Amino acid sequence: MIGKIQRLPLRDVWKHEAFDFTKWLEGNVDALADVLGVPLSNIEREQDAGDFNVDLVAENQSGEAVVIENQLEKSNHEHLGKLLTYLAALDAKTAVWIVAEPRPEHVRAVGWLNESGLAKFYIVKLEAIKIGDSEPAPLLTLITGPSDETTQAGDKKKELVRREDVRYRFFDGLLERAKHKTRLHANISPGTQSWVSASAGRSGLALNYVIHKHKTRAELYIDVDRVDGKGNKVMFNQLEAQKVEIEQEFGAPLNWERLDSRKASRISAPVEKGGLLDEEHWPEIQDAMIEAMIRLERTLRPRWEKL
Repeated sequence: MIGKIQRLPLRDVWKHEAFDFTKWLEGNVDALADVLGVPLSNIEREQDAGDFNVDLVAENQSGEAVVIENQLEKSNHEHLGKLLTYLAALDAKTAVWIVAEPRPEHVRAVGWLNESGLAKFYIVKLEAIKIGDSEPAPLLTLITGPSDETTQAGDKKKELVRREDVRYRFFDGLLERAKHKTRLHANISPGTQSWVSASAGRSGLALNYVIHKHKTRAELYIDVDRVDGKGNKVMFNQLEAQKVEIEQEFGAPLNWERLDSRKASRISAPVEKGGLLDEEHWPEIQDAMIEAMIRLERTLRPRWEKL
């Protein structure tokens, strides 16, 4: 015969959170360790954290502090705030939040915190059950915690932030150097994208500085017709018909990209002196990009103004 699980109100089993459940968990921390997959030892109750008391503090296999916060009700912002405060106060790297009912927004928040890599956060759902006339028993279920996926996602976000910071610094330096040579981008602020753009003085035409890991370019971006892009291809074709004279006047070959799979087209001057990851050569790269932009604009402007 197979019995049926019956769920019990938590307060019928542990009437008081601190005096009953926390005390029970202190003596049965192995049950939590099994759910987390993290060995826990040296557990202490009501440890001071500034003006607050942590429900439980244990140690993991590396001897690092593990903060445990219990809540025999639906998760709320107050307890999440407490956990963050305890982590900072105790310089802990792991937090466990045991709740009766985890709210979806708190599960997402803990997932985001795990991606940050600042600490490891777990949410464990607590239920009380019995089968037939058996004694009540705890049922602990891991709802969310750190994983290889969250670590990888966090690493990708950190790399993105780092890359955006590097781009900003590169373009900040480029635009500062450009002010002394041309006013083409004089009113433009640096950004975190892989390009900075300024109007060429005609709607739909832009003069862009573009940077990649080890290469850069100065370009005329043609997007005068944003309905179906046909006007862009007409303008590109008219300029490309003058390719020989344009490249002779510019002084070097250009990249002619009609981009038939897209609405816009572009004409660019490649700068083969390095890129974003070649920081020791940034001044040289920036000067070459500025010089290419000046020559490109000077060569193409008289021609696009006639179209």
